[in-house]
Amino acid sequence: MLTWGDEYPIHQTPEPVWVAGSDRNFYDRYFFNGYSRDGSVFFGAAFGVYPHLNIMDGAFSVLKDGVQKSIHLSRIMNHERMDVRVGPMKIDVLQPLHSVKITLDDAEGISAELTFEGRHFPIEEPRFQRRNGSRTVMDVTRMTQNGRWTGWIEIDGERIEVDSYFGTRDRSWGIRPIGAQDPQPVIPEKPFQFYWVWTPLNFPNLSLYFHVNEDEKGNSWNTRSVLAMDGAGTDELLHLEAPTFAAEYDAGTRRVRKGVLTVTDGQGREHKVHYEPMAVFQMKGLGYGHPGWGHGVYKGEYVIEREDFKPDIMPWNQPDNLHIQAISKVRHEGPDGLSSEGIGALEQLYIGPHAPSGWKDVLDA
Repeated sequence: MLTWGDEYPIHQTPEPVWVAGSDRNFYDRYFFNGYSRDGSVFFGAAFGVYPHLNIMDGAFSVLKDGVQKSIHLSRIMNHERMDVRVGPMKIDVLQPLHSVKITLDDAEGISAELTFEGRHFPIEEPRFQRRNGSRTVMDVTRMTQNGRWTGWIEIDGERIEVDSYFGTRDRSWGIRPIGAQDPQPVIPEKPFQFYWVWTPLNFPNLSLYFHVNEDEKGNSWNTRSVLAMDGAGTDELLHLEAPTFAAEYDAGTRRVRKGVLTVTDGQGREHKVHYEPMAVFQMKGLGYGHPGWGHGVYKGEYVIEREDFKPDIMPWNQPDNLHIQAISKVRHEGPDGLSSEGIGALEQLYIGPHAPSGWKDVLDA
Protein backbone atom coordinates (compact mmCIF):
# COMPACT_ATOMS: atom_id res chain seq x y z
CA MET A 1 0.00 0.00 0.00
CA LEU A 2 1.35 3.45 -0.96
CA THR A 3 0.57 6.56 1.10
CA TRP A 4 1.51 10.27 1.17
CA GLY A 5 4.71 9.51 3.07
CA ASP A 6 6.12 7.51 0.17
CA GLU A 7 6.44 10.75 -1.81
CA TYR A 8 9.15 11.95 0.62
CA PRO A 9 12.74 10.61 1.01
CA ILE A 10 12.16 9.36 4.56
CA HIS A 11 12.15 5.57 4.16
CA GLN A 12 14.07 3.55 6.76
CA THR A 13 13.39 0.05 5.40
CA PRO A 14 12.52 -1.52 2.02
CA GLU A 15 8.85 -1.36 3.12
CA PRO A 16 6.40 1.47 2.31
CA VAL A 17 6.27 4.15 5.01
CA TRP A 18 3.06 2.87 6.62
CA VAL A 19 4.95 -0.23 7.82
CA ALA A 20 6.81 0.48 11.10
CA GLY A 21 8.75 -2.69 11.86
CA SER A 22 6.99 -5.71 13.31
CA ASP A 23 5.84 -4.64 16.81
CA ARG A 24 2.10 -3.89 17.05
CA ASN A 25 2.89 -1.37 19.85
CA PHE A 26 4.82 1.03 17.62
CA TYR A 27 3.62 4.62 18.04
CA ASP A 28 4.51 8.16 16.93
CA ARG A 29 3.34 11.05 19.14
CA TYR A 30 3.26 14.81 19.67
CA PHE A 31 2.89 16.20 23.21
CA PHE A 32 2.52 19.86 24.20
CA ASN A 33 1.92 21.92 27.31
CA GLY A 34 1.64 25.68 27.81
CA TYR A 35 0.94 28.05 30.66
CA SER A 36 0.53 31.69 31.57
CA ARG A 37 3.43 33.28 33.44
CA ASP A 38 1.45 33.18 36.72
CA GLY A 39 0.24 29.60 36.22
CA SER A 40 -3.45 30.56 36.27
CA VAL A 41 -4.02 28.92 32.87
CA PHE A 42 -2.43 25.60 31.88
CA PHE A 43 -3.19 23.65 28.72
CA GLY A 44 -1.97 20.43 27.18
CA ALA A 45 -2.36 18.61 23.88
CA ALA A 46 -1.46 15.16 22.59
CA PHE A 47 -1.67 13.60 19.15
CA GLY A 48 -0.82 9.97 18.46
CA VAL A 49 -0.33 7.81 15.36
CA TYR A 50 -0.42 4.01 15.70
CA PRO A 51 0.51 2.49 12.31
CA HIS A 52 -0.15 -1.17 13.07
CA LEU A 53 -3.40 -0.49 14.91
CA ASN A 54 -4.54 1.77 12.03
CA ILE A 55 -5.69 4.40 14.56
CA MET A 56 -4.96 8.10 15.05
CA ASP A 57 -6.10 9.99 18.16
CA GLY A 58 -5.78 13.40 19.76
CA ALA A 59 -6.71 15.33 22.88
CA PHE A 60 -6.72 18.92 24.11
CA SER A 61 -7.22 19.94 27.75
CA VAL A 62 -7.30 23.25 29.65
CA LEU A 63 -7.05 23.83 33.41
CA LYS A 64 -8.44 27.15 34.66
CA ASP A 65 -10.13 28.19 37.92
CA GLY A 66 -9.79 24.67 39.32
CA VAL A 67 -11.67 22.98 36.45
CA GLN A 68 -10.00 20.90 33.74
CA LYS A 69 -11.91 20.70 30.46
CA SER A 70 -10.84 18.15 27.87
CA ILE A 71 -11.72 16.97 24.41
CA HIS A 72 -10.84 13.46 23.18
CA LEU A 73 -10.87 12.42 19.52
CA SER A 74 -10.13 9.18 17.64
CA ARG A 75 -10.47 7.84 14.11
CA ILE A 76 -9.41 5.04 11.85
CA MET A 77 -6.51 6.52 9.88
CA ASN A 78 -6.63 4.20 6.83
CA HIS A 79 -2.82 3.81 7.09
CA GLU A 80 -2.24 7.45 6.04
CA ARG A 81 0.30 8.64 8.64
CA MET A 82 0.95 12.01 6.97
CA ASP A 83 -2.66 13.22 7.28
CA VAL A 84 -2.35 14.48 10.86
CA ARG A 85 -5.96 15.43 11.45
CA VAL A 86 -8.66 13.92 13.64
CA GLY A 87 -11.98 15.66 13.12
CA PRO A 88 -11.53 19.33 14.12
CA MET A 89 -7.98 18.85 15.47
CA LYS A 90 -4.96 19.36 13.24
CA ILE A 91 -1.17 19.56 13.68
CA ASP A 92 0.92 21.64 11.25
CA VAL A 93 4.73 21.61 11.29
CA LEU A 94 5.63 25.16 10.26
CA GLN A 95 9.42 24.83 10.57
CA PRO A 96 10.90 21.44 11.50
CA LEU A 97 12.61 21.38 14.91
CA HIS A 98 11.39 24.93 15.64
CA SER A 99 7.69 25.78 15.21
CA VAL A 100 4.42 23.83 15.23
CA LYS A 101 0.78 24.90 15.08
CA ILE A 102 -2.25 23.31 16.76
CA THR A 103 -5.73 24.01 15.42
CA LEU A 104 -8.94 22.93 17.15
CA ASP A 105 -12.07 24.03 15.31
CA ASP A 106 -15.09 24.12 17.67
CA ALA A 107 -14.75 20.71 19.28
CA GLU A 108 -17.72 20.38 21.67
CA GLY A 109 -17.38 24.01 22.80
CA ILE A 110 -13.55 24.12 22.78
CA SER A 111 -11.58 25.90 20.06
CA ALA A 112 -7.94 26.93 19.75
CA GLU A 113 -5.34 28.26 17.36
CA LEU A 114 -1.89 28.07 18.94
CA THR A 115 1.63 28.41 17.55
CA PHE A 116 4.70 27.12 19.37
CA GLU A 117 8.19 28.51 18.68
CA GLY A 118 11.21 26.82 20.23
CA ARG A 119 13.66 28.68 22.47
CA HIS A 120 16.62 26.52 21.40
CA PHE A 121 17.48 23.39 19.42
CA PRO A 122 15.55 20.31 20.68
CA ILE A 123 17.19 18.01 23.23
CA GLU A 124 17.44 14.32 22.36
CA GLU A 125 16.83 12.40 25.55
CA PRO A 126 18.65 9.07 26.09
CA ARG A 127 16.91 6.13 24.47
CA PHE A 128 14.35 4.56 26.81
CA GLN A 129 14.66 0.78 26.83
CA ARG A 130 12.89 -1.40 29.39
CA ARG A 131 11.87 -5.04 29.52
CA ASN A 132 9.51 -7.06 31.67
CA GLY A 133 11.15 -10.46 31.64
CA SER A 134 11.72 -11.20 27.96
CA ARG A 135 9.04 -8.78 26.74
CA THR A 136 9.91 -5.28 25.51
CA VAL A 137 7.84 -2.70 27.39
CA MET A 138 9.60 0.46 26.18
CA ASP A 139 12.00 1.20 23.34
CA VAL A 140 11.55 4.90 22.71
CA THR A 141 13.37 7.97 21.39
CA ARG A 142 12.16 11.40 22.47
CA MET A 143 13.14 14.98 21.75
CA THR A 144 12.10 17.82 24.06
CA GLN A 145 12.02 21.57 23.48
CA ASN A 146 10.85 24.55 25.52
CA GLY A 147 9.29 27.49 23.75
CA ARG A 148 6.77 30.31 23.66
CA TRP A 149 3.13 30.13 22.61
CA THR A 150 0.99 32.70 20.84
CA GLY A 151 -2.63 32.48 19.73
CA TRP A 152 -5.92 31.96 21.50
CA ILE A 153 -8.19 29.42 23.20
CA GLU A 154 -11.97 29.65 23.47
CA ILE A 155 -13.99 27.53 25.91
CA ASP A 156 -17.77 27.80 26.17
CA GLY A 157 -17.67 31.32 24.80
CA GLU A 158 -14.78 32.56 27.01
CA ARG A 159 -11.78 33.64 24.95
CA ILE A 160 -8.27 33.36 26.39
CA GLU A 161 -5.57 35.34 24.62
CA VAL A 162 -2.32 33.38 24.64
CA ASP A 163 0.41 36.00 24.51
CA SER A 164 3.96 34.71 25.00
CA TYR A 165 2.93 31.82 27.25
CA PHE A 166 5.81 29.51 28.13
CA GLY A 167 5.59 25.79 27.52
CA THR A 168 7.17 22.57 26.27
CA ARG A 169 6.71 20.17 23.42
CA ASP A 170 8.06 16.70 22.88
CA ARG A 171 8.08 14.25 20.01
CA SER A 172 8.45 10.59 20.85
CA TRP A 173 8.31 7.42 18.81
CA GLY A 174 9.03 3.76 19.31
CA ILE A 175 7.42 0.99 21.34
CA ARG A 176 5.34 1.31 24.50
CA PRO A 177 2.03 -0.25 25.60
CA ILE A 178 -0.85 1.10 23.46
CA GLY A 179 -4.38 0.04 22.61
CA ALA A 180 -5.88 -3.09 24.15
CA GLN A 181 -3.87 -4.81 26.87
CA ASP A 182 -2.04 -8.02 26.00
CA PRO A 183 -4.09 -10.89 27.49
CA GLN A 184 -1.00 -13.11 27.74
CA PRO A 185 0.79 -12.35 31.04
CA VAL A 186 4.55 -12.37 31.46
CA ILE A 187 5.61 -15.42 33.45
CA PRO A 188 6.51 -15.27 36.27
CA GLU A 189 4.27 -12.30 37.05
CA LYS A 190 5.60 -9.55 39.29
CA PRO A 191 4.11 -6.25 40.52
CA PHE A 192 4.42 -3.34 38.12
CA GLN A 193 6.92 -0.66 39.19
CA PHE A 194 7.47 2.76 37.63
CA TYR A 195 9.09 5.84 39.14
CA TRP A 196 9.11 8.84 36.81
CA VAL A 197 9.95 12.53 37.21
CA TRP A 198 10.08 14.88 34.20
CA THR A 199 10.58 18.62 34.71
CA PRO A 200 11.08 20.98 31.75
CA LEU A 201 11.39 24.48 33.26
CA ASN A 202 11.27 27.97 31.76
CA PHE A 203 13.29 30.89 33.14
CA PRO A 204 13.54 34.41 31.65
CA ASN A 205 16.59 33.72 29.47
CA LEU A 206 17.14 29.97 29.69
CA SER A 207 15.53 26.54 29.92
CA LEU A 208 16.48 23.82 32.38
CA TYR A 209 15.56 20.15 32.06
CA PHE A 210 15.67 17.09 34.27
CA HIS A 211 14.09 13.68 34.08
CA VAL A 212 14.68 10.33 35.75
CA ASN A 213 13.38 6.77 35.73
CA GLU A 214 14.35 4.73 38.79
CA ASP A 215 13.83 1.11 39.76
CA GLU A 216 12.51 -0.11 43.10
CA LYS A 217 15.93 0.31 44.73
CA GLY A 218 16.25 3.90 43.54
CA ASN A 219 18.79 3.09 40.83
CA SER A 220 18.41 5.25 37.73
CA TRP A 221 17.92 3.49 34.40
CA ASN A 222 17.34 6.66 32.37
CA THR A 223 18.19 10.25 33.28
CA ARG A 224 19.42 13.53 31.86
CA SER A 225 19.68 17.20 32.87
CA VAL A 226 20.38 20.01 30.42
CA LEU A 227 20.64 23.80 30.57
CA ALA A 228 19.87 25.66 27.34
CA MET A 229 20.28 29.38 26.83
CA ASP A 230 17.85 31.05 24.42
CA GLY A 231 18.98 30.50 20.85
CA ALA A 232 21.34 27.64 21.74
CA GLY A 233 22.20 25.27 18.92
CA THR A 234 22.83 21.55 19.25
CA ASP A 235 26.50 22.12 20.20
CA GLU A 236 25.65 24.81 22.76
CA LEU A 237 23.39 22.76 25.04
CA LEU A 238 25.01 22.40 28.47
CA HIS A 239 24.67 18.86 29.77
CA LEU A 240 24.64 18.90 33.57
CA GLU A 241 26.13 16.21 35.77
CA ALA A 242 25.14 14.15 38.83
CA PRO A 243 21.48 15.22 38.96
CA THR A 244 19.61 14.31 42.14
CA PHE A 245 16.00 15.09 42.99
CA ALA A 246 14.78 15.22 46.60
CA ALA A 247 11.07 15.50 47.36
CA GLU A 248 8.74 16.02 50.29
CA TYR A 249 5.22 14.67 49.81
CA ASP A 250 1.81 15.80 50.96
CA ALA A 251 0.90 13.73 54.01
CA GLY A 252 -0.57 10.36 53.14
CA THR A 253 0.03 10.73 49.38
CA ARG A 254 2.60 10.35 46.63
CA ARG A 255 2.13 13.95 45.49
CA VAL A 256 5.19 16.19 45.72
CA ARG A 257 4.68 19.10 48.14
CA LYS A 258 8.07 20.62 47.40
CA GLY A 259 11.22 19.45 45.69
CA VAL A 260 14.87 20.30 45.14
CA LEU A 261 16.99 19.40 42.11
CA THR A 262 20.77 19.51 42.58
CA VAL A 263 23.18 19.34 39.61
CA THR A 264 26.71 20.41 38.71
CA ASP A 265 27.92 22.02 35.50
CA GLY A 266 31.06 21.24 33.51
CA GLN A 267 33.18 23.38 35.83
CA GLY A 268 31.97 21.48 38.88
CA ARG A 269 29.80 24.38 40.05
CA GLU A 270 26.57 23.50 41.84
CA HIS A 271 23.11 24.53 40.65
CA LYS A 272 19.91 24.06 42.65
CA VAL A 273 16.30 24.32 41.57
CA HIS A 274 13.52 24.64 44.17
CA TYR A 275 9.98 23.56 43.19
CA GLU A 276 6.75 24.90 44.68
CA PRO A 277 3.73 23.15 43.08
CA MET A 278 0.67 25.38 42.60
CA ALA A 279 -1.93 23.18 40.87
CA VAL A 280 -2.47 19.70 39.46
CA PHE A 281 -3.12 18.95 35.79
CA GLN A 282 -4.44 15.43 35.21
CA MET A 283 -2.62 13.73 32.36
CA LYS A 284 -5.64 11.50 31.78
CA GLY A 285 -7.19 14.63 30.25
CA LEU A 286 -4.81 13.87 27.37
CA GLY A 287 -5.45 10.12 27.40
CA TYR A 288 -2.50 9.05 29.59
CA GLY A 289 -3.83 6.21 31.74
CA HIS A 290 -7.43 7.08 30.91
CA PRO A 291 -9.77 4.11 31.54
CA GLY A 292 -11.77 4.78 28.37
CA TRP A 293 -9.58 7.02 26.22
CA GLY A 294 -6.19 5.38 26.54
CA HIS A 295 -3.78 5.94 23.66
CA GLY A 296 -4.49 3.82 20.61
CA VAL A 297 -7.74 2.35 21.94
CA TYR A 298 -10.17 1.52 19.15
CA LYS A 299 -13.28 3.72 19.47
CA GLY A 300 -14.84 3.33 16.03
CA GLU A 301 -14.66 5.04 12.64
CA TYR A 302 -14.66 8.50 14.27
CA VAL A 303 -15.53 9.50 17.84
CA ILE A 304 -15.32 12.79 19.76
CA GLU A 305 -16.10 13.24 23.46
CA ARG A 306 -15.78 16.04 26.00
CA GLU A 307 -14.92 15.54 29.67
CA ASP A 308 -14.81 18.11 32.53
CA PHE A 309 -13.55 17.48 36.07
CA LYS A 310 -12.00 19.15 39.12
CA PRO A 311 -8.52 17.71 39.83
CA ASP A 312 -8.38 19.00 43.41
CA ILE A 313 -11.22 16.76 44.60
CA MET A 314 -10.12 13.59 42.81
CA PRO A 315 -8.50 10.85 44.97
CA TRP A 316 -4.76 10.79 44.35
CA ASN A 317 -4.49 6.98 44.59
CA GLN A 318 -7.12 6.13 42.00
CA PRO A 319 -5.02 4.47 39.26
CA ASP A 320 -6.09 6.82 36.47
CA ASN A 321 -5.29 9.86 38.69
CA LEU A 322 -1.65 8.92 39.38
CA HIS A 323 -0.09 10.54 36.31
CA ILE A 324 -0.01 14.33 36.76
CA GLN A 325 1.84 17.47 35.87
CA ALA A 326 2.08 19.89 38.80
CA ILE A 327 2.32 23.50 37.61
CA SER A 328 5.16 24.81 39.74
CA LYS A 329 6.92 28.01 40.65
CA VAL A 330 10.65 27.36 40.50
CA ARG A 331 13.77 29.15 41.65
CA HIS A 332 17.16 28.50 40.06
CA GLU A 333 20.15 29.11 42.33
CA GLY A 334 23.27 29.21 40.17
CA PRO A 335 26.94 29.72 40.98
CA ASP A 336 28.27 33.06 42.33
CA GLY A 337 24.98 33.78 44.11
CA LEU A 338 23.01 34.25 40.90
CA SER A 339 19.34 33.26 40.96
CA SER A 340 16.17 33.63 38.91
CA GLU A 341 12.47 32.82 39.19
CA GLY A 342 10.70 30.64 36.66
CA ILE A 343 7.79 28.30 36.06
CA GLY A 344 7.35 24.81 34.69
CA ALA A 345 5.79 21.39 34.95
CA LEU A 346 6.73 18.78 37.53
CA GLU A 347 5.45 15.57 35.97
CA GLN A 348 5.03 12.65 38.35
CA LEU A 349 4.08 8.99 37.94
CA TYR A 350 4.85 6.73 40.89
CA ILE A 351 3.68 3.11 40.97
CA GLY A 352 5.08 0.33 43.11
CA PRO A 353 8.04 0.12 45.50
CA HIS A 354 10.72 2.80 45.71
CA ALA A 355 13.20 2.40 48.55
CA PRO A 356 14.43 6.03 48.75
CA SER A 357 10.81 7.19 49.19
CA GLY A 358 10.00 4.46 51.72
CA TRP A 359 7.36 2.86 49.48
CA LYS A 360 7.11 -0.91 49.70
CA ASP A 361 3.85 -1.71 47.92
CA VAL A 362 1.93 -0.63 44.84
CA LEU A 363 0.40 2.54 46.31
CA ASP A 364 1.43 2.90 49.94
CA ALA A 365 2.21 6.51 50.94
